[in-house]
Amino acid sequence: MSFNRTFTIIKPDAVSDGHTGAIIKQIEDAGFKIVSMKLTMLTHEKAGQFYAVHRERPFYKNLCKYMSSGAIVPMILEKDHAVEDFRTLIGSTNPAEAADGTIRKRYATSIEANAIHGSDSNENAQIESNFFFSEVEKY
Repeated sequence: MSFNRTFTIIKPDAVSDGHTGAIIKQIEDAGFKIVSMKLTMLTHEKAGQFYAVHRERPFYKNLCKYMSSGAIVPMILEKDHAVEDFRTLIGSTNPAEAADGTIRKRYATSIEANAIHGSDSNENAQIESNFFFSEVEKY
């Protein structure tokens, strides 16, 4: 089944390294329309809520610390087959394993500082979009 929307976050490392514009350009060049976007910061508590699914994982505390360490850019994107096409565009979580030309291959510096988040399912795209954007913001 094809859905038209997905969710992403340009992470603190990519924002602080000045890659936000280049990443947005790559997203748009791949045919995605930005439906909603904002520059914001997560508190440690909010990062913990967003990543609650990983609470029992060994990397959870570091992930929350990292995601609350600087500005982020959450976005709702639109395109046919949005989730799967976006997962292809961003590449593997490990930038060393990511395909050439993907966002993570170009801008990530490690598995932890991997430049961008992308929803892994249509259901999670909706949940994650709702976490960051109100109905009014999702025009």
